[in-house]
Amino acid sequence: MTDLLVRGALAVAGGGEPEPLDVAIADGRIAALGPELAGPARAELDARGLHLLPGVVDPHVHLDDPGRAHWEGFPTGTAALVAGGATTTVDMPLNSIPPTVDGPGFDAKLAAAAGRAHCDFGLWGGCVPGNADELAGLAARGVVGFKAFMSATGVDEFRACGEDDLHAGMAAAAELGLPVAVHAEDDELTGRLAAQAAAAGRVSMRDYLASRPVEAEMRAVERALALAEATGCALHVVHVSSGRAAGLVAEARARGLDVTCEVCPHHLLLTDEDAERIGLLAKCAPPLRTAAECERLWARLVAGEIAWVASDHSPAAPELRTGDALHAWGGIAGAQSTLELMLTHAHHERGMALGRLAWLLGGAAARRLRLAGKGTLEVGADADLALVDLGAERTLEPRELWYRHKVSPYTGRALRARCTG
Repeated sequence: MTDLLVRGALAVAGGGEPEPLDVAIADGRIAALGPELAGPARAELDARGLHLLPGVVDPHVHLDDPGRAHWEGFPTGTAALVAGGATTTVDMPLNSIPPTVDGPGFDAKLAAAAGRAHCDFGLWGGCVPGNADELAGLAARGVVGFKAFMSATGVDEFRACGEDDLHAGMAAAAELGLPVAVHAEDDELTGRLAAQAAAAGRVSMRDYLASRPVEAEMRAVERALALAEATGCALHVVHVSSGRAAGLVAEARARGLDVTCEVCPHHLLLTDEDAERIGLLAKCAPPLRTAAECERLWARLVAGEIAWVASDHSPAAPELRTGDALHAWGGIAGAQSTLELMLTHAHHERGMALGRLAWLLGGAAARRLRLAGKGTLEVGADADLALVDLGAERTLEPRELWYRHKVSPYTGRALRARCTG
């Protein structure tokens, strides 16, 4: 007797082509996979006509809880993830108060999530100036790795690391056997360009985009790679926004460095022109780039040079998204739409195989971050499933969103997929 029998879905298992399979679930795990499995089960779900994928693993979200739960919070943020086919997420250490930069900060976040999260979750620890000695305690509590910023974060309680602090954090992380994830933009260059623009009264979205050029990303990635090589640290570069930055990571990996990078849907699908059209809901760092840069990122993704796709869901209270583009808060609210966007644009439009897409949206991050049982459809794995209708065509409406603030730069966008369960 199993708990649930999912019947007849076109399952994407083992990275292969979809095939009609039944999935038997017992005690929260996949007990059997096969065509026309025998019962009995306590419940059956007829999934004929739908595709069954491993639940999405989103390793880059900001749920802002505790302390800034009025920006998002575990209940609404994880509900949105589940609505979009995500069954596991990993929350970033900043924007919560206290930040997850030491044991008490970790404990506070775990307490904030207890009984309030609708999906499984992990936590990133923070690497900030002066906390290298705290990383061992965070590792003992179970963080997946450590996040560091190479440019200003926008919040006082989580400061960016200079070169010495980043070196110390990477050395400690290497001893602990955990990766360091970096937000890679050169703080000196972006700070100087932003100050010059503000002094001249140039505060439009186009001026903001110009203040954070690709060169700033390149400089920071080069520096992070050098520090990772010097310390022996495993490195992950979050939200690369240019093909050239992804290329630096690929070249370093070819030299033997343990380094990966990720890309976000907004850097694949939204351009600088979209930023001007949409306004502050499309402000992010690194910023949206040209259509040509989007295509370079797609080429790197298709070539296997980008490890995975993550949302970098980063909401904020509405009052922070006002004023001029140079000074307003940035961040893309998008965690609910990642799977549907990638099915629409990667699978339907560009012909990416569903097995490959499932790896990019789950398996790769689960393996890198040691999330056992996640991101795969196989016997013994966690029964984390996403059912999708690949024939559904619709426009994303604000009323569909489960975020605390029902806004996103993707509303009004045509989609060719719907998560149904």
